[in-house]
Amino acid sequence: MDGVLPPLADALAAGPVVLDGGLSTELEARGHDVSSALWSARLLRDEPDAVVAAHAAFAAAGAQVATTASYQATVEGFGAAGVDRDEALALVARSVELARRGAPGGWVAGSVGPYGAALADGSEYTGAYADPGWTGRAGGGLTVAELRAFHRPRMAALAGAGADVLACETVPAAAEAEALLAEAEVLGVPVWLSLTTVVDEAGVARTRRGEPAADVFAMARGAGAVVAVGVNCTDPAAVGTALAAAAAAGTPLVAYPNSGESWDAGARRWTGTGGVDPAAAQGWMTAGARLVGGCCRVGPAGIAALARTVGNRVGRRDLGHRGL
Repeated sequence: MDGVLPPLADALAAGPVVLDGGLSTELEARGHDVSSALWSARLLRDEPDAVVAAHAAFAAAGAQVATTASYQATVEGFGAAGVDRDEALALVARSVELARRGAPGGWVAGSVGPYGAALADGSEYTGAYADPGWTGRAGGGLTVAELRAFHRPRMAALAGAGADVLACETVPAAAEAEALLAEAEVLGVPVWLSLTTVVDEAGVARTRRGEPAADVFAMARGAGAVVAVGVNCTDPAAVGTALAAAAAAGTPLVAYPNSGESWDAGARRWTGTGGVDPAAAQGWMTAGARLVGGCCRVGPAGIAALARTVGNRVGRRDLGHRGL
């Protein structure tokens, strides 16, 4: 990938591309505190060089896409920490600059986390805030219009800062997917839509809110801004079922599961054991996955293993510059 990078959509048409892993996982492993409500977004202001170093670690491992530290970086979230709107949006834009510095040879994906991430209470794993009966505020859950208004400033800031694609990720509810897709069309910037899903007793992939995932993925069919749809922050064992549902969109697919451990929102810690089996990535790619990586608890070593798997599958295409 020397010289000018092609558009990500063109690269996906040629074959699989390797994503990075859990940025906060790597920052925490390096001794940085990501326990606040801002998570890794705190370091955009307080320790930007740490963010650069974490991106560099994933790039060295073979990641071709650097995902910005903006998952939990919102005007509202920063506001609760005493950061005004202008500075908040400047920090969102800085996340793109830091990703470029850490991984200058790849694409930069501007992370757009769900509304639940700003609440910092684990509600991205329930989607409860999209329920009309939600008790989190007077009047119930957020409407599509309200979710669009929430996401708009950050999406515009990431696009304006030069992100190659926006990663609309860990989306737990149909209403939020609809809002993100609508904003992407207005902005005219490439996006991927990634749900967090579960498999029900009947073997059907569903959003965390409980809607059939295939119906949500189908919203992206024909959307010019969408370069891929799929899942992240999902148990690796459930990825195959989710990707089958994602075929409803008619686009390339994206798969970057977590390690298989579970997040205890009350205790703010991960429980259980897990790991992403690189061999599983072969099945994901056979199912149409063209963006492959990891999410929470997947560090550079895990991405290196995935990169070797992808490299072997595609004859080491575009991976030689990483020394893989």
